[in-house]
Amino acid sequence: MTEQARPQELPAGLLTDPEMIEACRVRDFARVFRMVKIRAGVYPSMIARQCELTPSRVGEVIAGRRQLLHMDVVERIADGLRIPGHMLGLARRPWETPRPLEFSQPEVPQEPGPEALGASMLPGADVDSILALTTKTRLNAATLGAFQTSIEGYWRQDDQHGGEALRPAIVGQLRYVVGRLKENRPADIQNGLYGVAAELARMVGWIYFDARQYHQATAYFTQALQLAREGDDRQAMTNVLGCLSLQATYEDKPADSLAYVTAAQDQARSALGTTPRVLSMLAMREAFAHATLGNRDSTHRALGEAHRQFEQIQAADPDPSWVSYFDEPKLIVDTGIAHGRLGEAVIAEPLIADALRRENHANQRGRAFHSFWLARTQLDQGKLDQACHTATQALESASTVASERVAGHLREFYDQLAPHRNEPVALAFEARLRALLPPVSGSIRP
Repeated sequence: MTEQARPQELPAGLLTDPEMIEACRVRDFARVFRMVKIRAGVYPSMIARQCELTPSRVGEVIAGRRQLLHMDVVERIADGLRIPGHMLGLARRPWETPRPLEFSQPEVPQEPGPEALGASMLPGADVDSILALTTKTRLNAATLGAFQTSIEGYWRQDDQHGGEALRPAIVGQLRYVVGRLKENRPADIQNGLYGVAAELARMVGWIYFDARQYHQATAYFTQALQLAREGDDRQAMTNVLGCLSLQATYEDKPADSLAYVTAAQDQARSALGTTPRVLSMLAMREAFAHATLGNRDSTHRALGEAHRQFEQIQAADPDPSWVSYFDEPKLIVDTGIAHGRLGEAVIAEPLIADALRRENHANQRGRAFHSFWLARTQLDQGKLDQACHTATQALESASTVASERVAGHLREFYDQLAPHRNEPVALAFEARLRALLPPVSGSIRP
């Protein structure tokens, strides 16, 4: 889009209106378009032009006869209407970065930065904790909201870059929050603080899981479960148990995986306000466990339940924010992976390929992981050239994110190429693998 054609900014009052924020969060574009028309004077024909949609399509959306689900369409709406990416669950849009101001700045003496000062000039690690004892800040609903905003930022960064670099910050925040739990405050704020602590502990567990450090992951998942129980947060307990179930499939403990997901489903059913999206996600985790056990009929039954629950989702459902990732492309790709785990590669391949075309391109780890599964199903069908091409695409995504889990999958794919090791496409993949992912001891042999 040229500078001359740049769309006008929406009024700040509209972008901060709670109704607009909620409509964007659930991607209710019928409401979004109506509010843009009424509050900003951007009529349907202008919406269509700015978002590269047809006027009839915009009209159908406003009338409630059509939903807009494809990620590329959501991105065009964000860019065309100048809706900040985070409001629609997207990465920061290129146009959100303000153009630097151009003016001559007088020269002033520069203060030496931390690098120049050296570590000996910085405060010791305990100083911040000691000084925190002198603060009079009272925790309230706004504070909890700030914690949740930072957590959602961690989620996005983890998807895009991996969590290893985030771990020290999250652990530090977890320790701070756990320390504040010892203070007396109203029950609703205290329970909310337990929920924040539980999610921070779960995130640290997830980061260790993604690094394939399962013992540490289990320790933090267990802490998260205890914190959620103290806060009587059954939704959080459901999420943690779901993570433990997924980890158990990686540890080749499918019976444990099934036990964890069954417990998660029990918690979900006993919690008030559990939504179909949560139940659909848990049914998919159950399908993974059955598929790892080789239970074909049980896997298919769990997949059917996942799709049945997903069809019950309503835009107004009060989904917990941690399950928002489980959208239609994720449902489809996980269905394909479950079939792939069963050895049903012919069914799995088109499902995974379709989901890859539609999922969020900002989630580099997810794209690498799903591309690996697509390559594996192609290899299972004897499509060597396609499989190596797809695996090379997975490598490109994996090289931008710190995830030993994904890197390990791609090394496993290399091992699966053993019967074809001397084929040109396999040799090309090996060269790319060595260039982009540093080998671990014994993982890539000449």
